[in-house]
Amino acid sequence: MSVIGYARVSTADQNPEAQTEALRKAGCERIFIDHTSGVQAQRPQLDAVLGRLRAGDMLTVWRLDRLGRSLPHLVEVVRGLGERDVDFRSLTESIDTTTPTGRLLFHVAGAFAQFERDLVQERTHAGRAAAWACGHVGGRPTVMSPERVRQAQLMREDGQTIEVIATTLGVGRSSVSRALVRAQSASSSG
Repeated sequence: MSVIGYARVSTADQNPEAQTEALRKAGCERIFIDHTSGVQAQRPQLDAVLGRLRAGDMLTVWRLDRLGRSLPHLVEVVRGLGERDVDFRSLTESIDTTTPTGRLLFHVAGAFAQFERDLVQERTHAGRAAAWACGHVGGRPTVMSPERVRQAQLMREDGQTIEVIATTLGVGRSSVSRALVRAQSASSSG
């Protein structure tokens, strides 16, 4: 039986040392590390570790959220391991699928992890909606000041092309086009 570890950090500048140290202490003989967001479908080291595991092996992770992109994905991965007679252990949640209690705890902890992620998503959406309601649209500020918009409108009325207007104002064509459309929309609705 081999005990194999899997660690994941969200970005290349994050350090996986805390995870790898915990996995080493848990007896992992080899540790696979991905440097990518958990929601990314492409995780080459996860694919590698899943391909290497054999019946009787144990996959160990530091925390459940290091393994799965979502609760359904997590359940799918662990179910797939079980079908191949590969055990699973999560150190932080003290889940070990070699026991009935561990299997139950896996499902409960996975449900709470998904619930927490859903709450974060809801709060993010609510925050964005509140910001939009207050007039904060997000993204980069426009390069088209009210003065530039007026100048662009005058040039357009004089028959100038978007390209000539953009060059004259020192901005991109798409900035001019968007500003003129917004200005037209505002004047026709108000």
